[in-house]
Amino acid sequence: MIEYENLGKLNQPFFKEFEHAFKETLESGWYILGKKVQAFENEFADYCGTKHCIGVANGLDALILALRAFNFEKGSEVIVPSNTYIATILSIVHNGLVPVLVEPDIATYNIDAKKIEEKITSQTCAIMVVHLYGKVCEMDAIDAIAKKHNLKVIEDCAQAHGAKYKNVRAGNFGDINAFSFYPTKNLGAIADAGAVTTNDNSLAESIKALRNYGSKVKYYNEVVGFNSRLDEVQAAFLSVKLKSLDKINEHKRTLATIYLKHLKADFIKPVVHPDYFDVYHIFNIRHEKRDELKEYLLKNDIRTDIHYPVAPNKQVAMKGILDTQPSPIADLIHQTTLSLPISYFHTEQDILKVIEVMNKF
Repeated sequence: MIEYENLGKLNQPFFKEFEHAFKETLESGWYILGKKVQAFENEFADYCGTKHCIGVANGLDALILALRAFNFEKGSEVIVPSNTYIATILSIVHNGLVPVLVEPDIATYNIDAKKIEEKITSQTCAIMVVHLYGKVCEMDAIDAIAKKHNLKVIEDCAQAHGAKYKNVRAGNFGDINAFSFYPTKNLGAIADAGAVTTNDNSLAESIKALRNYGSKVKYYNEVVGFNSRLDEVQAAFLSVKLKSLDKINEHKRTLATIYLKHLKADFIKPVVHPDYFDVYHIFNIRHEKRDELKEYLLKNDIRTDIHYPVAPNKQVAMKGILDTQPSPIADLIHQTTLSLPISYFHTEQDILKVIEVMNKF
């Protein structure tokens, strides 16, 4: 069986360092907002090329706090791609803001910059981009639109650790940006974890307060905050894995290259362009008989996944929020996309076996 993912196998190369990091953290007696969190924040900010990184409890909280830091007027509109994971939408809704869907580019699956301006109104306050599957959005055009209309830009970088656009890493284009370190990510923790990056000193201070009950000084609360703090143990583990993130990304890029070279033309494969350094958190193909293909692969001992089977505007939770906004391109993607094995533990032989089976479909 070629598994889609196996977190035990993925993390096995780091077990010894994890054990040392855990023992060191446990014996320190300091488990919340201590030296391990501060060290990882500094390391990840340096890696991304940003001035600030603020660790939070998970990726959704990172998005919620990133929006909350701006204090947008309730009911303001946020531009967001129609084919994103539900967390992106939830962060907008939880802030009392209105998600306005913009369809993706069918080639890249990222928000189509050419379609953004037609959705901007006097109520629009921000553009929230999502670097889906590990490919950065077309940020030159998006940042130019935001500047023209005086809008804030928030990057959802949950799938794009180390990804680049024109040699600039994700997390460095927006006014404020959110990362998830969910265990399956290219930089994954051993539980939920997240972070916010920014080059704005004021926004960084706001996030630090918001994640810690709205407090900058213990027991003194200046704003209505949250309890959303990256813990010392996860920070220690993330520092271990961050040293290998480029190696992880290169391994996944190597596996992706094999797929791209050898999969037959029946499958719609990810596009490659020199402006983009893709890190393939997910390697997705599209096929009109996706469900039959998925079942065929499973019968041949190959597990796959679907990211994602249901478009946000078709989710029951979004009834009355998004269901009046049609998204035919997103619907097409969700109906035809299939995610193939591409984990750090997979070998080139694993991928060649997947290709051999797929090419007989």
